[in-house]
Amino acid sequence: MNVQAVMDFGIFTFGELTRSDTGSALSPGQRLKEIIELAKLADQAGLGFMGLGEHHRHDFALSAPEIVLAAIARETTNLRLSTAVTVLSTQDPVRLFEQFATLDLISDGRAEIIAGRGAFIESYPLFGHDTADYDGLFDEKLRMLLELRDNAVLNWKGDLTQSIPGMDIAPRPLQEKLPVWVGVGGTPASFARAGRLGLPLFIALLSGPERFRRLAALYRESADEAGHDAAALPVGVGGHFYAAATSQQARDTFYPHYRAYFEQNMPRNVDHFPRSTFDDWSDPGGGLLVGSPQQIIEKLLVIQQTLGNTRYMAQIGLGGLPFAETARSIELLATEIMPAVNRELGASAA
Repeated sequence: MNVQAVMDFGIFTFGELTRSDTGSALSPGQRLKEIIELAKLADQAGLGFMGLGEHHRHDFALSAPEIVLAAIARETTNLRLSTAVTVLSTQDPVRLFEQFATLDLISDGRAEIIAGRGAFIESYPLFGHDTADYDGLFDEKLRMLLELRDNAVLNWKGDLTQSIPGMDIAPRPLQEKLPVWVGVGGTPASFARAGRLGLPLFIALLSGPERFRRLAALYRESADEAGHDAAALPVGVGGHFYAAATSQQARDTFYPHYRAYFEQNMPRNVDHFPRSTFDDWSDPGGGLLVGSPQQIIEKLLVIQQTLGNTRYMAQIGLGGLPFAETARSIELLATEIMPAVNRELGASAA
């Protein structure tokens, strides 16, 4: 039986290169090829979205996600293709728009941008920016990106960006209006800004959903006050994910990899990530979606009731999790979790 899609489901990855207990990690080339294969699997399984992060450190393979998304575009048919997120503060908005307009043409209209300020700050000195301008850069570049999207000829007076005296912005994307989302963590000003601009919101669910209830309300209030239809604005939620047949299997399999991810690949690495913390985060009310399909279904329904999101994006393959385990987790998301959540949401709506 076909289930009406009330919520859109997808996956994303930062392409981290986590060392195993033996000290070895996949090479960047191996990891990129693995990511393309996982995207093909997600597309074939019926998921709707693939996002790639942007990092500029030796322990990540994805510093140029737009290129990898273009490769994925030629191997898939239906997946929406996006960064998750673009560190817009240290990007040239003109070049970024050109790249995604090109991706949109290659993919027959499947490109999106999720723009954020970035929790990792290595790109600021790398590309000649000052972290003192952290918020100002993002604000100005986001406004510039929206002008680029809406105008084939751009007049722009920049303060922290270049000025553009009526120049062509080409090529234009296939979509009439290239989707631009704002990725947020937990800063109220970021939620309010996305609402004022009337942009779709992507929430990085780093803890349980209750912490974000008021922030999601602030986003919608800010949208309404600015004259936007808040009820029509998409909200996406994303977080760390792993599904297995049983809760115990999921936790026992995933914990060593999740611990390695925290101890090696976070902005500020953790000396030790205990199993007790992992279990607390995996319990009901926590932000970590690790467990059996039924447990994850129940968590997703609580998240949706709390935040009103219309998209869920699972961050997959963390901490050097083997390809086969990641692939199986994606299959469970697509074949068991997604249909059940949409069935429950559809019944509630009816």
